[in-house]
Amino acid sequence: MFSPAAPLSRRTALRAGLVSFAAAALGACTSEPPTQLRLAAGEVGGFFWEFSGLLSAAAAGLPEAEVVPFTTSGSVDNLEALVSGRAELAMTLIDAAYSYPSPDLAAVGTVYENYFQVAVRADSPITTASDLRGRRVSTGAPGSGATEVSRRILDAAGVSGPDSIREIRLLMSEAAIALSDNEIDAVMWAGGLPTPAFTDLRTEIRLLDLGALVPNLRRAFGTAYEAVPVPADVYGRHPGVTTVGIPNLLLAHPDVPNWAVAALVSVLLDRSSALVPGQAIGSQFLDARSLIMTGEIPLHPGAVEEYRRRHG
Repeated sequence: MFSPAAPLSRRTALRAGLVSFAAAALGACTSEPPTQLRLAAGEVGGFFWEFSGLLSAAAAGLPEAEVVPFTTSGSVDNLEALVSGRAELAMTLIDAAYSYPSPDLAAVGTVYENYFQVAVRADSPITTASDLRGRRVSTGAPGSGATEVSRRILDAAGVSGPDSIREIRLLMSEAAIALSDNEIDAVMWAGGLPTPAFTDLRTEIRLLDLGALVPNLRRAFGTAYEAVPVPADVYGRHPGVTTVGIPNLLLAHPDVPNWAVAALVSVLLDRSSALVPGQAIGSQFLDARSLIMTGEIPLHPGAVEEYRRRHG
């Protein structure tokens, strides 16, 4: 009598997929098509999504593997996809990776930097983060890393407690429209400069200066946060401000073969000029020194091998 197989655990399923992945590598010199590496890549229009598309295109010539981005809600969703086996690669804010309780995180490298931004309408009376108390504020989509950073920013500004703001959870594109239509008072998000969702609104906007909050954030959470300048007039006409910079990580599950991760490192180093998102104003460009600065998240062994081969 036929007996159904027992359900696979998440880790067993991931390992099974990666055994197939490794087998495909052994046949790379044959006519076998490249195996897909699924990349959890965030919202369409966001910095993660734009970079992931460029990475996929730049890696298109790899004979062994194909990088295939798919949409998610953001960092936390991406981390869950990686650990559950729904993805072999993931983009994340570094602070979200620090807070995620899993040993199955390994870095390919630090790729650029997200700018945490708080936008209000140009005619709004809100001038500082502390003025957000009691206001209608979008703090990011469920599953995004921006939500946790939003809470930390508000705490650092003295706006804490369950009823400190009227919190609304929207995708960036939805939040941009809601701000323009006066349905919310402010939007908090992490993204590049400029973030496309906010460049062509019907209403002029401006960014709040968060520079004074950075020392409190660094004391509480370490060097995941740093002060970064935002030039004037990134979104129409507005003054320059200082905001909070958060490095982005490209992660691979530790079970992804070393050769596959080494190949991705080669793409990051050799095709860096093809990996500059339009949202990368002011961001550092890819180089070996910035790529290996992954903080508390260890580099994948395949990444270590390739960086050492290249630079000793």
